[in-house]
Amino acid sequence: MSWLSCKNLTVSIGDTLVCQDLNLELKQQQCWALLGKNGSGKTTLIHTLAGLRPAQQGSIHCQQQALSLYSAKQRAQKLGVLFQHESDHFPTTVLEYTLIGRHPHLDWLQWESQQDIDIAEKVLQQVDLLALKHRDINTLSGGEHRRMNIACLLTQNPDIALLDEPGNHLDLQHQVETLSLIRQQYENRVLLMSAHDINLAARFCTHALLLFGEGESMQGPVPEVLTTTNLQRLYGIPIEKIETQDRVFFYPQ
Repeated sequence: MSWLSCKNLTVSIGDTLVCQDLNLELKQQQCWALLGKNGSGKTTLIHTLAGLRPAQQGSIHCQQQALSLYSAKQRAQKLGVLFQHESDHFPTTVLEYTLIGRHPHLDWLQWESQQDIDIAEKVLQQVDLLALKHRDINTLSGGEHRRMNIACLLTQNPDIALLDEPGNHLDLQHQVETLSLIRQQYENRVLLMSAHDINLAARFCTHALLLFGEGESMQGPVPEVLTTTNLQRLYGIPIEKIETQDRVFFYPQ
């Protein structure tokens, strides 16, 4: 059974046709990589799948129900989005920001409980930010800010997570540690993440969706889709592949 699906989905932004008649099923225990050149519409497609912008054609279903039938609160309980860029317009602490993730689970005007605080602090510990929980978010580095955004999403704890460039601003250590954490947390749920790093996609994802432009796409299990032929076509440059005992790596010539 698919947890998030679209049928005959056509999405465009400006003069860019992101996908045309796309049929996609994201099922339990799957982690999808969304790959494409800059400007191919990865962010636009994520926002469309999340119900944040309309499609030109087609339907989107979340756990067998039309996404449009969910209230905003219900949708936030089912589906969470990590945006590529987060704008903060007011000063607050790291812990207070992270607790925003608990709001879909609270009643109107209900304050966060100690249980909610415990959940947020546990996640901050996991992303190596607990020591900064009282810091003003405007004093954080880019990488710390990104890990805080991820902590907020994990505190929200939706069934389906759509991540737009989760590795942005993260150093190598935090890229691997944070993506490993997210992958572990969503082992029995559904993940989709856009990425520019092919090797992170190959390491952490089970399936891939490639956006070639002009509405054309390709999808399937990572070993079948992430090939040098497909990646050369996707990025327009020669790609080499290295296989080790444990992993596959791609690099441009």
